[in-house]
Amino acid sequence: MRVYGETIFAEMTRLAMETGSVNLGQGFPDTDGPRSLLEGASRRVLEGVNQYPPGPGRPELRQAVSRYRARHYGIELDPDSEVYITVGATAGIAAAMLALVERGDEVIVFEPMYDSYAAMITLAGGVRRSVTLRPDAVSGRFTFDPEELRAAVGPRTRMVLVNSPHNPTGTVFTPDELEEIARVCREHDLIAFTDEVYEFLTFDGRPHVPLATLPGMRERTVSVSSVGKMFAVTGWKTGWVMGPEPLVSAVRTVNQFLTFSANGALQLAVADAIDDEWEWVAAQRAALQGKRDRLASGLAAAGFEVNVSEGTYFVMADIRPLGFGSGLDVARALPGGAGVAAVPAQVFYDHQEEGAHLLRFAFCKRDEVLDEAVSRLTAWHGRGA
Repeated sequence: MRVYGETIFAEMTRLAMETGSVNLGQGFPDTDGPRSLLEGASRRVLEGVNQYPPGPGRPELRQAVSRYRARHYGIELDPDSEVYITVGATAGIAAAMLALVERGDEVIVFEPMYDSYAAMITLAGGVRRSVTLRPDAVSGRFTFDPEELRAAVGPRTRMVLVNSPHNPTGTVFTPDELEEIARVCREHDLIAFTDEVYEFLTFDGRPHVPLATLPGMRERTVSVSSVGKMFAVTGWKTGWVMGPEPLVSAVRTVNQFLTFSANGALQLAVADAIDDEWEWVAAQRAALQGKRDRLASGLAAAGFEVNVSEGTYFVMADIRPLGFGSGLDVARALPGGAGVAAVPAQVFYDHQEEGAHLLRFAFCKRDEVLDEAVSRLTAWHGRGA
């Protein structure tokens, strides 16, 4: 793990704090989730829910997760054997890689990728095979070449890891794209692992389609999601693993020796919110769509070329129209030079040249914060950067 060092999120946040920058690097909101959720957690703590919950998670939350997956997607899950609560989706990812990937197994990932994927595949002794997402020449949305996906499959391929809505590109995979992935999984008898933490943060009426809903995929797909993005409480670190019992059981076997259990009081509050706060989720999605548009137009006016974001908290911006070539150098210079922090996208790639010209900006901030960041970037560009 020596090669991983400090995460890019920690580095950019540290630079933002040192320089008093507007932090559009790390993807956390600067407003709270629904009041009922916060009050529910406080009440449960004061009522004495402060000891270990059951290892698989509170039954109330497992049942609530089962209900929402059935309600929204028609996926029927046994809450006792096919839903497992973890310390955020990150712990679910870690336990799943350690449980399902043997030394030398190959895992296909779409790059750019969330940084924990690479680290956990490495810890499991696996080997990454990256398929690059590139902007479509017409639409500007990031997508993949089906032939490159097929070419990534080899005799040691064990799993395809899918993140949709996708961090950092903002792509929401279409049913046709998901069917290409599903076909590869079926033909080669592969496990699919899906990270769906942004499942309710899609824009412009786009639906989120879980890979598990496609023919032949229910029995081979393990999925993770979490409360952090659903209800804007990223620090709560409460997530869930979902899928067929044999695969979830393997994840549970590993995770009981990693974190064992997650905060019980928070689990109960989340269970209530999942049943009761869908109007808040819809309002959050609409607000974030407006924030996406606000930041994207501001970045374009400041000289960046902005790619289409269909979901998540993020937009990707091309620095080449500003005359720069290295996103890493620009990201490290921005806090001191412009008073704004962003994340260089190239750190999310195995083939770093593919993303060397891109920065990721988070728009999950108050409007006045976004406006201040745009003002600073515009002034920075006006000074000749």
